[in-house]
Amino acid sequence: MYNQIDSNKRKTVILITIFLVLIIALGWFIGVYLNYGYGVFLFAVIFSIGTSLVSYYKGDKIALASTKAKEIKKTDNPYVYRMVENLCITAGIPTPKVHIIDSPALNAFATGRDPEHASIALTTGIIKALENEELEAVIAHELSHIKNYDIRLMTLVVVMVGLIAIIADMFWRIRFFGGDRKSDNKAGGQLGVIIMIIGFALLILSPIVAELIKLAISRKREYLADASGALLTRYPEGLARALEKISKSKTPLQTANNATAHLFISNPFKGKKISNFFSTHPPIVDRVKKLRGM
Repeated sequence: MYNQIDSNKRKTVILITIFLVLIIALGWFIGVYLNYGYGVFLFAVIFSIGTSLVSYYKGDKIALASTKAKEIKKTDNPYVYRMVENLCITAGIPTPKVHIIDSPALNAFATGRDPEHASIALTTGIIKALENEELEAVIAHELSHIKNYDIRLMTLVVVMVGLIAIIADMFWRIRFFGGDRKSDNKAGGQLGVIIMIIGFALLILSPIVAELIKLAISRKREYLADASGALLTRYPEGLARALEKISKSKTPLQTANNATAHLFISNPFKGKKISNFFSTHPPIVDRVKKLRGM
């Protein structure tokens, strides 16, 4: 379990580093090619950060509202609430707000910017379908997302993806509608041609690459939450069995959407064939294999 946790943390750092290098390379190329300096780049950064602040502070409320999750108190469902409380004591984090989604789908998610401002949501379907140890394992998985600050990390990643898309879009708009501002001091000859080819390839491919990196980070955080959750319950088999039951359910979560899909423990869009490259979740078969290998 510790090896799995360390491996996923290292890979996440590598992916974030690639993100930063990509953004810096885009900013440098645009500054050189358009001779605008770094004004366009700085504007894109400020704009992206500004728009992301709203989602950072209000994103959890938006996600809960969009899935029609209803907050409960201990008296509403003592079984679920006490299970969350007990696991939070074990994890050493505050008890998050507990929500229930009235849906036969088998799914759950956690949201919030930090352990002090967090929520966990479970569908009525998953509460009814799972045994005690299995439901406990699912809740431990979601609490691990909170404890590991995965929601904050994914907010940062979404900002980076948006920033890269904005920078690329602004370049093409300025290039085709704002006139030719190319620098006269750019390196000439073959080196200049090579730099231009690399720069244009970067601008064309960077939004796609950024989206793939975001999905890769999301998948790595799922593996990390699996390992952290198993460490919390000391029973990896519980989560392995829960994931198998979740995978067998063909009922989609009707209130889920593309913006919230990565939050759930399993892909909420059942029945849709999605390539692993473009999936927000790793294959459940692989997750179960890793859990049973711990």
